[in-house]
Amino acid sequence: MFRIYSNHSSVHLPAGRQVRKLESLLYMKKFSQEFNTLNFVIKESTNILLFAHSRPDSDTVGSVLALREYIKNLGKNVDIACLDPYPEYLKDLAPDYFNFPDHLNLEKYNLIIATDSVERGFQKIKDKFTENQVVALLDHHPDITIQGDINIIEASYSSVCEIIYNFFEFNKIKLTRQISTFLLLGILGDTGMFQHSNTTPRIMEIASALMKNGAPLSKIISVAFSNKNISTLKLWGRAFEKAKINPENGMIVSFISEKELEECGGSLEDISQVSTILNTVPGTKFALVLSERGDGIVKGSLRSEEYKGVDVSQIAALFGGGGHKLASGFEIEGKIVETENGWQII
Repeated sequence: MFRIYSNHSSVHLPAGRQVRKLESLLYMKKFSQEFNTLNFVIKESTNILLFAHSRPDSDTVGSVLALREYIKNLGKNVDIACLDPYPEYLKDLAPDYFNFPDHLNLEKYNLIIATDSVERGFQKIKDKFTENQVVALLDHHPDITIQGDINIIEASYSSVCEIIYNFFEFNKIKLTRQISTFLLLGILGDTGMFQHSNTTPRIMEIASALMKNGAPLSKIISVAFSNKNISTLKLWGRAFEKAKINPENGMIVSFISEKELEECGGSLEDISQVSTILNTVPGTKFALVLSERGDGIVKGSLRSEEYKGVDVSQIAALFGGGGHKLASGFEIEGKIVETENGWQII
């Protein structure tokens, strides 16, 4: 059994016209050993399991779908596992290939690849795999504590779909229209449709290449990010109506109860963009949206922007969560109650 770990040091690039060329070379060389090994194991495996994180978003979905398309084209058997159902709003882009882990025979897989936020669900089943099964982790979140046999983890990437694009590019794998569509879906989601600070020149180059391969930018945006039904708008209206600003720390906060989610006919996916929208309110430094998720769990979603000077991952860490500097979250046990001074979790 082989185990590969990486500890990449930072590279200081010289100023001038050579920077872009050097950056491109660095993207190709980074994780070159891991990219080579992962592709070798994929080709040597008969049965492969892809794992998407709980409450799947566009990046984890795009990641597993892109890898599934590549692996299927190699003639391999491949399944996708997730602890939660496939997002309804993405079914116009791709069918539902998701399976609950307990519906699968986990012992049959030679290779298991977990993508994006691997500590949101994968840690619950990781110990069920044996040393004869290779586990690969692909993630762009900081402070990942679990380890696999192949670890491709780097917080400087915008998304796991960006990592997978580099994996395909390094191994000279031709991207089909479907693969390109799935990769662009994930990149659009985690860059906020190119609005977040993680939108680099490299990302724009990748997006351009994916569109040249046939990825339908306007359709992805319409299906995944812009096409909102009445239930979504009703739920957003509830959240926006209750939003409050704390002038002392610049926080704008709101909450969505489990009852409101049911009354509006909304879904968990409808909640995800509320914090991003609230974060655009002038005069605020960061946004917090609390939502009840059932089983006595309250989720907090935090968003900020580079120019606001707030590291929301530090706030999330106070509650046992984590994430990126500008986009983080946490989950705690309890329920939300409204008081004269605001909302409390008890």
